[in-house]
Order: sequence, then C-alpha cells, then structure tokens
Amino acid sequence: MRTVNIHEAKTQLSKLIDQAVKGEAFVIAKAGKPLVKVAALDSPSVPQRLGFMVGEIAVPDDFDTMGEAEIAALFGSGA
Repeated sequence: MRTVNIHEAKTQLSKLIDQAVKGEAFVIAKAGKPLVKVAALDSPSVPQRLGFMVGEIAVPDDFDTMGEAEIAALFGSGA
C-alpha cells in the first residue's frame, strides 16, 4: 500500500482519490508516521428497486379483508 506525506496528499489529492476509487488505497503519514488510511467506500453500483423479490412472495387476493371479523371483535363492532 502506498504511503504519502501530508504535503504530497494536499498537492495530489484528486489523483490520489481517483486511485483509491479504483481500489488502490493509500496511507497519509506525517514525519514518516502513518496517520490515516484512505480507501473507497463500498456502495452498491445499482440501487435496489421496489419489486426485487418478484415471484418470491405471494399476497393473497383477500389481503385487504384478512382478519376483518377478528379486528371488528377487538374493537367491539361485532361484525
């Protein structure tokens, strides 16, 4: 892993960040003592969308009326 001093990091920050994004992490040091490691963040390249589980779950046709009688009984409607 590449180590750069603070001055070099300041002057070449854009270049160093581009390299880090490509997977080449680096360390910034002061007076030869490593201070921080710079690496790209892991993030999904494609955001998850609704419907990603299509075909894996099924919603019953009577979903909106399921448990209607039990709910009414709990609230004293006596349906």
